[in-house]
Amino acid sequence: MTKPQPKLLQHVEELLQDAAHQDSPLREPLAQLYQHHLEQQEKLERLITIADGYQQSAHEDLHLTREQLEQQIRRQQKLSRIADRYQALLRERNLALRAASSVDPLTGLANRRRLNEQLEQWHATAERHQRALTLAMLDIDRFKSVNDSFGHGTGDKALELLAGGLQESLRASDICGRWGGEEFLLLLPETSLTQATPLMERLCQHLRQLQIPVDDDRHIALTASVGVAEHRPGDAIDATIKRADQALMEAKHQGRDRWSAAPA
Repeated sequence: MTKPQPKLLQHVEELLQDAAHQDSPLREPLAQLYQHHLEQQEKLERLITIADGYQQSAHEDLHLTREQLEQQIRRQQKLSRIADRYQALLRERNLALRAASSVDPLTGLANRRRLNEQLEQWHATAERHQRALTLAMLDIDRFKSVNDSFGHGTGDKALELLAGGLQESLRASDICGRWGGEEFLLLLPETSLTQATPLMERLCQHLRQLQIPVDDDRHIALTASVGVAEHRPGDAIDATIKRADQALMEAKHQGRDRWSAAPA
């Protein structure tokens, strides 16, 4: 629809107001047509106003919706970051708990639980593939007298010192841990008693050189007795541990500060 030009409307108004055309038969139809035009124009303006209002409202609604969506996305991203950090924390805690459940807190070596897991694993390997396996049970000599004479702090230092000596003396493939109290268990995979002999000699020699600090001026020597047993095919691992423990008792009976092997 073409919008009438202002000059044309002005001309129509002038014609309707001109007294010279009051008796013209066309005046009344023209007046009605002009009135109809004004009414239609008013309706159109109202529609335009409503349309503009609706468009503005729709624009505001869209803007609000977009802001709400962006806010939800930011909240979700924040929650996702929190969840990631929480999961990472849980993983760290689980690793720490797993380590705590398998490591002796004083010496840093494997604890008895971890040693039992390793014993089961290597016993199964030895039985399945006919591999050699040797165990050694080690006990600090006169440990009770160290605690009684110098206190438990010195006893703890002795345990820590011994643990360090074991790690320095053993091979990378060997496994050692605190079996309980002042007893330590050494697991030597794929090692026969003959192969373990020089290792035991080197270990005892190294331990003899360790000195436990008592105070600034005094140190006491650290020695240990060791019992060694090579696993017999078909035996339970507990039987091999018992034989190593019996060999340890024999080493102590012979005078301590030495190692003794269980009969094959």
